[in-house]
Amino acid sequence: MRTNTTTATISLAAAAVMLLAACSNKAADSGSGGDGDLKTDYGVTADEITLGVLTDTSGVFKAVGLNLTQGDQLWADKVNEAGGICGRDIKLALQDHGYKADNAVSLYEQGKQDIVGYVQLLGSPIVAALKSKVVSDEMLAVIGTNSSVLLDNDYLMMPGTGYDLEMINGLAWASEQGMLADGDKIGHVYIDSEYGQNGLLGSKHYAKQHGIEVVEVPVGAADTDMTATITKLKNDGVKLIALSLAPAGAASAALQNQVQGLNVPIIGNNPNFATALLSDASVVSAMENFHIAQGYETYSGESELSKEIQASFDERYPDEEPGYGIPPGYLGGLMWEAILNEACDNGDMTREGLLEARLSLDSVDAQGLSADMDLSNPGVPATRSVYIVKIDPDAPGGESIVEGPYVTDEAKEYETPYQQ
Repeated sequence: MRTNTTTATISLAAAAVMLLAACSNKAADSGSGGDGDLKTDYGVTADEITLGVLTDTSGVFKAVGLNLTQGDQLWADKVNEAGGICGRDIKLALQDHGYKADNAVSLYEQGKQDIVGYVQLLGSPIVAALKSKVVSDEMLAVIGTNSSVLLDNDYLMMPGTGYDLEMINGLAWASEQGMLADGDKIGHVYIDSEYGQNGLLGSKHYAKQHGIEVVEVPVGAADTDMTATITKLKNDGVKLIALSLAPAGAASAALQNQVQGLNVPIIGNNPNFATALLSDASVVSAMENFHIAQGYETYSGESELSKEIQASFDERYPDEEPGYGIPPGYLGGLMWEAILNEACDNGDMTREGLLEARLSLDSVDAQGLSADMDLSNPGVPATRSVYIVKIDPDAPGGESIVEGPYVTDEAKEYETPYQQ
């Protein structure tokens, strides 16, 4: 159970307010939480369940943050239209950290008393900065990053699959297509953070099994000019480029790959693309041999749920452009929906009860947005399969599926960093 600590500087009046609020929440009873009263502590009242969204709406990943949040909201809208969960509506509490870890830590402290958990905690460095707090507060969180190196505790959940597994599957697919051969040399350009390092784990694992040499090129999260980087890789004679970059950096790499006449295939992790890139015809042209491996359907997917999401997005956001982050945002909601329903059936929606519910779920129906999700093993991503997608300016969201769900033997046998 969570333990609160207060410093001597907190006034008795403020402490009393916090205590009364917590007691009020604990006293809430939905009438549908099992045989007795529903046990609650934080973020659950008689009418609402509040989930946090700690995201980026002003920094380097703001396009991704916006799309993830739209996916979260579309899920919440559908749940609420159907009567909510445990007799309560879902409410989202949005905070913008601007992709700065220090901002995220401050915002987390400001909002943690008011939420039951996070439906979105965006960014590898942000999650890394908050991990110890998440554990001490028993705060379940769907992370808006696919970095499996962060799955070292029971409280973090990942829709889709890890960047390492994306890259393993992506390189295996490239080999099947004749884009890559055993013994080749490849370059891997990656943001030197948990994100990029996790993608690099995947490329190095695949390379080791196939006698491939990896030329590693770490860059900063804000680096957007890949001219010198691609010059280096051209001089090194690489046959393929792997990318774990933000969209602007990925676009520059694709352009330089074409402009400098290297023209090798590119395999990317899922954050490489944003619909804003489609406004530049030269980027679209340069991305013709660019494929991305991601653990969920594109926005333009053909599942019934994808079609429903497209219609709901057009209705709720008529002036917005859809993007690839909407499906994983919605998937994060489906994870929480399964957990909250299980907790409701158990009569315990405390943070402790939510964790117990999470660990009992080994097959959550993703309704076609991804392979079904196993939440019972915290050290492993929810799935191991990917969709291979290409940039498609004619498709809603700018991407279309080439193949998937797709999973290789290498991905099935790979042990993630905290696999138990």
